Amino acid sequence: MCILNAHGELCCLCQDPSDFEWNFWTEWAKKSLLWTLIGHGVISRLTSIFYPKLRVPALALYGLLAASSVLGIKGVSALLIHLGLSFSVAQLRRPALSWVCNMLLLSTLHIPQLQEIQRSWYESEEEYYLLLFAVAVCGLRFISFSLEHCWCPLDRGGVVQLCWLFSYTFYHPFFYNGPIITYKDYVEQMTRSSAASDRDEPSFRYLVLRSGRIILWWCIAEYMIHVMYMHSIQSNETYLEILPPWALGGLALALVQFFFVKYLVLFGLPSMLATEDKLVPPKLPRCVSIMYSFTGMWRHFDEGLYRWLIRYIYVPLGGSRHGLLYKILSTGLAFGFVCLWHGGHDYLQYWALMNWAGVLVENGLKSLFTSSFIHGIVEQNFSEAMERRCIALLSAFSTAMLILSNLVFLGGIHVGRIFWKRVIIQGWSTMAPPMLAFLYCFAQIGLEWTSHPS
Repeated sequence: MCILNAHGELCCLCQDPSDFEWNFWTEWAKKSLLWTLIGHGVISRLTSIFYPKLRVPALALYGLLAASSVLGIKGVSALLIHLGLSFSVAQLRRPALSWVCNMLLLSTLHIPQLQEIQRSWYESEEEYYLLLFAVAVCGLRFISFSLEHCWCPLDRGGVVQLCWLFSYTFYHPFFYNGPIITYKDYVEQMTRSSAASDRDEPSFRYLVLRSGRIILWWCIAEYMIHVMYMHSIQSNETYLEILPPWALGGLALALVQFFFVKYLVLFGLPSMLATEDKLVPPKLPRCVSIMYSFTGMWRHFDEGLYRWLIRYIYVPLGGSRHGLLYKILSTGLAFGFVCLWHGGHDYLQYWALMNWAGVLVENGLKSLFTSSFIHGIVEQNFSEAMERRCIALLSAFSTAMLILSNLVFLGGIHVGRIFWKRVIIQGWSTMAPPMLAFLYCFAQIGLEWTSHPS
């Protein structure tokens, strides 16, 4: 397969190496993570059968050993220092102080001096990146524990609370990349009693079917990254400028579809293991082809992160309970946190602003059309089918901006700028109308799925 490299030269590759995230996690899966996840499943099953009361501490100890085998003693020690500081500040039961502490801990990921020290612990850059991912995801867990403890401290001693935080932090399936569940849900679900006989019968069938689906998703992702080269194409601005319009649209579709399939794999195996541990993990990402709004994308693509943002940022800051200003502020700070948590780069700032604006516009239109005055006019003059067509038409414009924001997130500002220029500015009379027509059809499919999800 021949493609253009960054210098405009033809080169031949067996696999597109440009998607760092996919290549990073697949390489680590082959090296160790896949085997340690299988080991987690074996330990969980054996302790559930023979020593059910020791299952939680056994899994916590296994998670610590598995993390130490990859991150090393120094990497795990850094995490334990973060854990200890967060736990200590949480004992003061002041949410603002806990936020300050945990944000300072997350900010250590971007201090150059500390980065150089942590790099010196490892022989390869990939090992250092794995530590960064672990610290970032564990930071969300520390915030979750701290705020839950501040709001409603459990009637347990400090040692017991520390043990639960230790278990929550080092729960191996979710340790490096999520999905995210809150501390409250983790403790409740781990301690909840359930009859083993109710789960023994469907357990093996569930494992086989879910494993088969994960392997299928992995094969699809590998096929896409071997034959489509969308990530290499997106990195070449010259090639993007000369692509035919339909090929440009196909590239956008390929990028977002690959991102969806990738996270079915990355979240699929951990979620399967968590289900076997009697946890209720967030639902897997919903197909992007039936997403027709910014709100729906945030709710249904990474459900765990969405719930985390709602519980710990949006609702405590007022949300929709205290008027429009609080709603705008709460939403903006939630997107601001997501931007900072991902690294705070310039393209992430544009992406967060676009999503913030998109959610606000959608909520504003929803409030307008559900007002008694407008709703009465619509009911008197429009049939149910025509009302849905109008919603789908508005959703087509929203979907276009949603795709543009996702292209900025996946490819950077240069990709978003080229799509904006070629499709919206230059192609407003030729490319934009058929694109909106297609997105209108996608919105109709999404609306139908939403009304009949089964």
